[in-house]
Amino acid sequence: MIKRRSTSDRAATQKAFEKAAARRKPDAHLFRLYIAGGSERSLRAVKRIKEICERELEGLYTLEIIDLYQQPARAIADQIVAAPTLVRRLPEPIRLVGDLSDEEKVMSLFRSRSGRSVKK
Repeated sequence: MIKRRSTSDRAATQKAFEKAAARRKPDAHLFRLYIAGGSERSLRAVKRIKEICERELEGLYTLEIIDLYQQPARAIADQIVAAPTLVRRLPEPIRLVGDLSDEEKVMSLFRSRSGRSVKK
């Protein structure tokens, strides 16, 4: 037997969805930076991506830093073969491997499909 949701349950679900959608930031970016402990390259990558995100996106981003020494299963699950690796999950997935010292490569993550920079 299939149990259907009542009208009030559907309305509550719709209301929760609309509330969550209203909180979503326009043009928000989601980045994941995979690092290997406190190595010099990892620390440099963290510093660089934070600086660039604040300069280019001014709060329109979420940065997750994942230490592969503390969470080794994430390397397998997310198919990470080198660290540091920066992955842009939203708006579309793109990977960049290295310590993020090549600013032109990093800036390519901030451009839309049309080639324009995100910052206005």
